[in-house]
Amino acid sequence: MANSIHAHLRYNILDYCFRNKSYTFDELFKVLNEGIAEFYPGEGVATRTLREDLKVFRDKENGFGAPLPEKIRILRYTDSTFSIAQRPLLEYEQYLIDAAQQLLTRFENHPKYNKLAEALIKFQDEEEQENDAKRILFYDHNEEYKGIKFLKPLYLAIKKKQVLQINFKGFKDESSSVFEFHPHILKQYNRRWFVFGLNKTRDVPEWSIPLDERLIDFDILEDENYAESNTDWEVFFRTIVGVVRPREAQVEKLVLRFHNGRENYFKTKPFQPDFEEFFEQEKQDQVWFETIINKELVQQLLSYGQDVEVLEPEVLREQLREHSNQMYKFYDD
Repeated sequence: MANSIHAHLRYNILDYCFRNKSYTFDELFKVLNEGIAEFYPGEGVATRTLREDLKVFRDKENGFGAPLPEKIRILRYTDSTFSIAQRPLLEYEQYLIDAAQQLLTRFENHPKYNKLAEALIKFQDEEEQENDAKRILFYDHNEEYKGIKFLKPLYLAIKKKQVLQINFKGFKDESSSVFEFHPHILKQYNRRWFVFGLNKTRDVPEWSIPLDERLIDFDILEDENYAESNTDWEVFFRTIVGVVRPREAQVEKLVLRFHNGRENYFKTKPFQPDFEEFFEQEKQDQVWFETIINKELVQQLLSYGQDVEVLEPEVLREQLREHSNQMYKFYDD
C-alpha cells in the first residue's frame, strides 16, 4: 500500500488529472505536489510515492483497476468515463470510514455532528448494497442527477478564488453560450445544487447556474482577477423560496391560512423558515412571512392543494386563481 499520509487527497488529485488531461510523469509529479501544498502547506511527496500510487490505480485486485496503461510516456485514462469514485472502497478507506463512525459516537449528543453522522451512515449503506446486504435506508435522492460531479470542482474554485469560463446550454436554447463567471457560493434546493456568483459577461452579480446537464463544462481563466461578492447571501436567501430571484422582484408580506390542520405540517417543515405566527386565537391557522414572488413559491403553495389559502398579497391570490382555473380545464369533461 502506498504512503497513507493524505493518500485520499493524492488519489482524488490523480483521478481528476487522468480524467481531464494527458501528463508526463514529471508533469504529474509537479501538479500532485502543488495540489497537496494547497491543503498541507510545505508538504509534498517523493517520486517513489507517486510510482506506488500509480500501482494502486492499476491494480485490479487490491486497487482501483483504472484504465491506465503501463510502459507509456503519457499518463491518462483510456476510458474518459472512468473515475475511482465509481469503485468500491479500498481496505484502508473502509477502515477510515469505520473509525470515523466510531469517533462520532463520542459526540452523538452534540447537534454539530448530526449531519456528518447521517452522511456516514448513508455512505456505509450504499457500500453494503454492493455486497448484496439487506437494505436498511431508503432516503430521498435523485437517481438521474449527474450534476454532482461539478460540486467539488466548483467548491474548490470558490475556495481558491478562481475565475471560470462557463459553457452552458439551457433546455430551450438552440446552442450553448459561453460567459465569464466568478463563483461565490453553492446552495442546494429540491435535491439539486446551484452555484451563485458574478456573471461578468452580463454584469449580473447574483447569477445562478444549476449543476446538471445544462452546465456542459467550465475552464479556469488563469489570468483574470477574481471579484469578491458584496452580497449578503444570508439575507438574499432569507427572502426567497428556492433559487430564482427575478431582478425586478420586490419583497412582499405573504399571509397564508391553512385548512384541515395542515398548519401543523407547515410549522414542522416550512418552505420559508422565517415565518411568524399570529397571537390572535382565531388566527392560529395562519402564518405570515416576507418574501418575493417567484415560480418556486407558487409551486410550494400548489403542493398543499386545497389545504392552503393565500390571504395576502392580492397579486399572488390572482396567480393562484389563474393556476386553479387552468387546472380545472385539464379535468373538465
